[in-house]
Amino acid sequence: MVKYDLIDFKIRGDARGSLVALEKGTEFPFDIKRVYYIWGTNKNVIRGRHAHRNLEQVIVCVSGSCDFILDNGHERTTVHLDKPYQGLYIKSNIWREFTNFSPDCVVMVLASEHYDEADYIRDYQTFLSEISENKGV
Repeated sequence: MVKYDLIDFKIRGDARGSLVALEKGTEFPFDIKRVYYIWGTNKNVIRGRHAHRNLEQVIVCVSGSCDFILDNGHERTTVHLDKPYQGLYIKSNIWREFTNFSPDCVVMVLASEHYDEADYIRDYQTFLSEISENKGV
């Protein structure tokens, strides 16, 4: 089974609208060291296509929707993101791809580490090899 969590963030709001605050040490699984966002992606483009050796991420679709395909080297699952108050928590050593972008899709990624190219596994066969070595398969 591919392990991931969906985190429902606390929504604060009133007649003026809604707000979600992500604060260190309260509703978040790690200290945030990097934030980036992606928008303007065509519907059938596939982004991601990598895994991380150490980095953890929470991905929030703050507008629109998209699908995340997660792969642990043995099984794949698809997670549909379309709620701006919900985050997809992905730990390390999970291959990820995302696609099926709505025209208004904006994806925000909150990362546990600063950018480090050495943390990326960009080749799927290398990913499978490293997963086998790490699990003694």
